[in-house]
Amino acid sequence: MNATAPNLQTPATALSSRSFAAGQSFITAVKVFWHAELFPALRAEYEQRAATAQHRPETVDDVGSLLRDSTLYQYFGWFERHMQRFKYAGRYGLIAWHRQQRGELLGRLDEASNVELDPQLEMPRYYVSCDIHQHPGGVWSDDVAGFVYERAASTTTPLAGTKHADLHDRFTDVIGRESSSPQRVLDMGCGFGKSTRPIAERFPEAKIDAVDLSAPCLRVAALEPHDVRYRQMDAAATDYPDAHFDLVTSTMLLHEMPPPAVERTLAEAARVLKPGGKMIHLDFYHLADPFTRFIHYTHGRRNNEPFMEPLAEMDLEGTLERLGFTNVRIEPFEEAEGALSPGFRPWRFPWTVISAERA
Repeated sequence: MNATAPNLQTPATALSSRSFAAGQSFITAVKVFWHAELFPALRAEYEQRAATAQHRPETVDDVGSLLRDSTLYQYFGWFERHMQRFKYAGRYGLIAWHRQQRGELLGRLDEASNVELDPQLEMPRYYVSCDIHQHPGGVWSDDVAGFVYERAASTTTPLAGTKHADLHDRFTDVIGRESSSPQRVLDMGCGFGKSTRPIAERFPEAKIDAVDLSAPCLRVAALEPHDVRYRQMDAAATDYPDAHFDLVTSTMLLHEMPPPAVERTLAEAARVLKPGGKMIHLDFYHLADPFTRFIHYTHGRRNNEPFMEPLAEMDLEGTLERLGFTNVRIEPFEEAEGALSPGFRPWRFPWTVISAERA
């Protein structure tokens, strides 16, 4: 899907805050049903079909063939695609609501500090050619897109009781165990700052730089009162000197790039890290079985995330070793302790911690 900037300046029929909240609550409730009811039912149907199949499914295509005529799978896919679309672009969607609030939101952005924007920055083609997450126009094309993305991210995984809200804090705990007292930190693909804030709180003495392609997201990030230097640039081609950082990190960045850009970004991390410095990413990579892989790949297609599948097919360990990293570890990032009831198996992202050390 080609990205075209949404016309957020066109007046729309007034949408009350009550109507907007009710519409978004309904969409979230349907997403909870999708996570907690449809997915377990689909997994059970798949396991039943797999048990009676002539050959046990071994590949993504095998799983697809097994579910091709499943009415339940068709419902599952329809709900996933269209609930996300309605969240953004429906009558009670985020675009309509933020269009109404445009003047106030632009006024808030004037308060942003510690942000350096580059109006001449050439956006990578992969970044502007797809409305990622079904966000109309992407997160880069409109001044208030950072606020839209921030609101959208709050219901990405809406299951009550899963403690998703502290995911970034728990990832920061992982960072702290791997790199206890970094003096200089680079957060790649920081977005609206959700990943950067807990790092700044965990390491208050560190000098932290955070980079992203999206000026609207950076301006939202810079509204927070943390001593972080936010800069608009491509994580794959920064202007930092060699061996400048003790720690380089990112959160859900790599799966939004094609493999060549992933490799350039990892190579850039190697360049700017000091010898012995740590690189730690949280992303989607650990896929334990063909069914999980099938669901993940088709999620990427339905949610306008075309590089989820290519990332999962990359040999990340080999790539990192070739780039000069040692102590490479690729490990699943589990739910918070006690987050899920025993035996409860809703849909979840295959969160994975990818860490390595600069040789």
